[in-house]
Amino acid sequence: MADKTYNVLFLCTGNSARSLMAEAIIQREGLGRFKGFSAGSKPRSEPHPYTLELLKGLNHDTSFAQSKGWEEFAAPDAPQMDFVFTVCDQTAAEECPSWPGQPMSAHWGLPDPAAVEGTEAEKRFAFSEAYRMLRNRITIFGNLPVDGLDRVALKKDLDKIGRDNGEDLLAAIRLQMGKAYD
Repeated sequence: MADKTYNVLFLCTGNSARSLMAEAIIQREGLGRFKGFSAGSKPRSEPHPYTLELLKGLNHDTSFAQSKGWEEFAAPDAPQMDFVFTVCDQTAAEECPSWPGQPMSAHWGLPDPAAVEGTEAEKRFAFSEAYRMLRNRITIFGNLPVDGLDRVALKKDLDKIGRDNGEDLLAAIRLQMGKAYD
């Protein structure tokens, strides 16, 4: 089971910013262990331009980036998800489709950068901050011993990542793995 590639779906309302960033991050940070997908409950017509600009500036492949509805991943012929994470509060409150295979799920809500009003610098900062928070959470998730945890323990850890970015959890994982980190 250690060679298994896990499918991870990130959900938000518009699928134009946070969920697309998360998909890009896990594609790179997952190192082949995780395959990322994203969708929205009410997808926008296209990704937010700041999302694409930020991802390209950080050398992410953006060829995948398009806004799509979550029903695409609830269809019988869709890839079976192992994990489903909501990254916005609005989507977490909505009734989600029934996902084939009963994937693990958690809410990792964070502010919508596309909703920020202000100067261009403030708006861009909001996108950078959303990216930073998602990257932290995904890095922690990627370091969990997914294969070695039972479902209850894994669910507890996934929820903790969403509540506090999981800094304490990451420290425990690093200690457990015996790795030296700065």
